[in-house]
Amino acid sequence: MAKSEDRPENDKNVEPTVAPAPAASEPAAVRQQVQIDDTKALASYANFCRVTGTPEELIIDFGLNPQPFGIPLQPIPITQRLITNFYTAKRMLHALTLTIQRHEATFGVLETDVQKRVMPGAMRQQQNPPRP
Repeated sequence: MAKSEDRPENDKNVEPTVAPAPAASEPAAVRQQVQIDDTKALASYANFCRVTGTPEELIIDFGLNPQPFGIPLQPIPITQRLITNFYTAKRMLHALTLTIQRHEATFGVLETDVQKRVMPGAMRQQQNPPRP
């Protein structure tokens, strides 16, 4: 991840957000800018996520599963935990949904079933025989 000093000054602390829907009497929505300071943000990779919660909070644990196929033999170490309220979680769900829709419109549908994505070579050739 690039340090914030490496980024252009106009991109340093501004993150675009989805503007709220305008009321009937308001003019068309304008894209709002929210200033952020990400100089203390820590970046980490996760290929495992577990969601739990209470009636007031949502708890999302992230970790790295060293054995991504089948049931892991060792406990998965949780390296990050995000605790948020359900309002923020719903806004995050909306933002993630829009982002995934844009990605799939550009690059194609993301298949989340590993069995459908990872096929042995022989099965793949049977489904897609070489053209003469």
